[in-house]
Amino acid sequence: MSRRRIGFWYRFSAVLCKPPLVVLIKRDWRGMENIPAEGGFITAVNHNSHVDPFAYGHFQYNTGRVPRFLAKSGLFSKGFVGAAMRGTGQIPVYRESTDALSAYRAAIDAVERGECVAFYPEATLTRDPDQWPMTGKTGAARVALQTKCPVIPVAQWGANLLLPPYATKPDIFPRKTHHVLAGPPVDLSRFYDKEMTPELLKEATEVIMAAITEQLEVIRGEKAPTTRYDPRQVRVEQRRMTRSQEKRARAERENAAREIATREKVARETVARETVALEKAEQEEGHGK
Repeated sequence: MSRRRIGFWYRFSAVLCKPPLVVLIKRDWRGMENIPAEGGFITAVNHNSHVDPFAYGHFQYNTGRVPRFLAKSGLFSKGFVGAAMRGTGQIPVYRESTDALSAYRAAIDAVERGECVAFYPEATLTRDPDQWPMTGKTGAARVALQTKCPVIPVAQWGANLLLPPYATKPDIFPRKTHHVLAGPPVDLSRFYDKEMTPELLKEATEVIMAAITEQLEVIRGEKAPTTRYDPRQVRVEQRRMTRSQEKRARAERENAAREIATREKVARETVARETVALEKAEQEEGHGK
């Protein structure tokens, strides 16, 4: 896509967003040569800050191939924001759809029109304690296998230092550096022309996530954990732990109740024995008189 096709709304948004980004963030951008000069493609990007869509969008804008992000459909009907979302060609995702492929039909159409569609495969900010990419959702793999388009793995790091995940206040000083590294296309050819079963999509997604993680390892200069953080599995373990804790707490309450009942029984029996002994002593004293 040439810059002539970027359009008014994207240029207008760039005018609004680029100055503060230039002031707040230094840039270390690499791998632009891996962004296709023409044709539809996907970028699969890690997500670790509410700021990084803007910071990454700046990188992608400068390649001349502007990204079309997937966003909640509700954002497209809200005043200026909705006008900007529609004008910049962002892609609405109708989450009420019950068909997974239909939910990404707009993304497929955009790729087939020769657009760049940017996916955050994690679908949310990473919850990994060290901010490595988590397990991914299958949307990017589904669109890639449907269209057989290139998938460019992109890692970014630095916007999360300006505004950490789930933080409410930015850490402006010292000035942070936004690192971006776009890698070569992910080879998904072994998945082509096969039934898109959940298992196949999960495997293809992991290939994409591994490629993103590999780029992030280069940026960070360290190795990622061998086991990827899986928020679904963590929730299952937390629920299991909660049930175990509840069961243990219930057992402790029951044991405490039994101990109290036992102590009360012993106390009653002791009082009864002492009462009998006292009455017997009184009777014997009366006989002695």
